[in-house]
Amino acid sequence: MATTSQPSARGGVIRPSEHQGYSPANHHGTTNVRLIGPHNGAKYMEVLLGEFVPGGNALAHAHPALEQAVYVLEGTALAGIDGVEHEVRAGDVMFFPEGVFHSLKVTSAKVKLLVMYAPPYGEDPSKVTR
Repeated sequence: MATTSQPSARGGVIRPSEHQGYSPANHHGTTNVRLIGPHNGAKYMEVLLGEFVPGGNALAHAHPALEQAVYVLEGTALAGIDGVEHEVRAGDVMFFPEGVFHSLKVTSAKVKLLVMYAPPYGEDPSKVTR
């Protein structure tokens, strides 16, 4: 039986190792892999796997037309959310409502994150405020 990691309109399995990573705007020392989004049929959400190297960060920014949730899979960081700094670690979830400024600074060897946007972000410059 053949398997594929490309979901169809009826869903499927996605293997991050089979997808190309990219460096998102406004981030340093970061590689994201887009797992679910319009490129494979999702209309209402986007899911990414992100990895920050030591010293990596995301500069303060906000998304005026979408919500973002981030699950910390591995590592520790300082998250700035609406002007308040929070220590985050594996198992924590961050939520950034529409228009709320947020940032991230790695404090461990690396940080791995599962990032979710609704609606999809797609690195669209019109969907970010710096």
